[in-house]
Amino acid sequence: MKVGLIQLCSVLDPEANLKKIRFFLSQAKEKNIKGIFLPEVFYSMPIGMEKPSVLVKKGNTHFEKLQNLAKEFQIALLGGSVCYEGEKGEVLNRSLNFDEAGNDLGHYDKIHLFRCNLPDKKVNEGELFTEGKRSRLIEWGPFKIGLSICFDLRFPRLYQDYKDQGANLLSISSAFTVPTGKAGHWNTLVRARAIENQCYVLACNQWGKNNELTETWGHSMIVDPWGEVLADAGEGEKLIFAELDLEKVKLVRSRVILQGE
Repeated sequence: MKVGLIQLCSVLDPEANLKKIRFFLSQAKEKNIKGIFLPEVFYSMPIGMEKPSVLVKKGNTHFEKLQNLAKEFQIALLGGSVCYEGEKGEVLNRSLNFDEAGNDLGHYDKIHLFRCNLPDKKVNEGELFTEGKRSRLIEWGPFKIGLSICFDLRFPRLYQDYKDQGANLLSISSAFTVPTGKAGHWNTLVRARAIENQCYVLACNQWGKNNELTETWGHSMIVDPWGEVLADAGEGEKLIFAELDLEKVKLVRSRVILQGE
C-alpha cells in the first residue's frame, strides 16, 4: 500500500495550514496514496507556552473540518496531532486519526511532554499541555499502528510495548527542533525505533521557522523494518511517499529473532 507524509511549516492560523494540506492532498490523490501522516500540532502551531487560541474538540467546527478533509479526498489522515480541549477544559496534545470515509479510528494523547533545561533555553510543555495517560494502538486496513508524538521518541519502552501488542507500523508525528536535529538525534532515534521493533516507522516532522520562538528540523522519514530509509523529506514543505509491504515485516522478523520471542 502506498502511504505518504506531509512535511509542513505550520503557523498559528489554521486556515493557512489547511490551504497547504489541501494542496498536498491533491497531489497525494493523483499518486493514489491511500493514507497520509501529518506532523505534531499541524492544525495550529502554538507560540511558545501561550494557551492556544485554536482548540479542536469533538463536534466543533475545527474537528469537523479535519474529518471532512479525509472524506473529501478519500484519504486516511493519520498520526498528526492538534491542540485539543479535554472534558475538563484541559489542553491535550492529541493525535487524531480518520479513515478515508472520515470515521474516527481513535486518538492518542502525548504521554511524554518535552522538557529541557539548557543554558540558553528552558522549555516545559507541562505548562501548556496535560500529559496523556496511556498508549494507543489503532487499526487501519492491514496496519496496526502504534501512535506517538515527538518527545515520546526518546522512550523506547513505549514502542516495545506496541510491538508486543502486534504493531507493524509506528507513527511519530513531531515538531522536532533544529539543535537536536543537527546533532543527529532525529535520524538516529527514528531508525533505531524501526530496527529494534522490526516495524515500519513513519516519522512526520514540522520544518522551518514556525514562529519567532520555534524553528523545526524537517527531514521527515519513512523507514522500513530493516532500518533502511525509504524516503527523507530533507528541508522544505513537501509530500513524500513509499510503498509499504507487510511481507517485509515478516521477512525481517524471521531473519533476526529477537531475544524473548
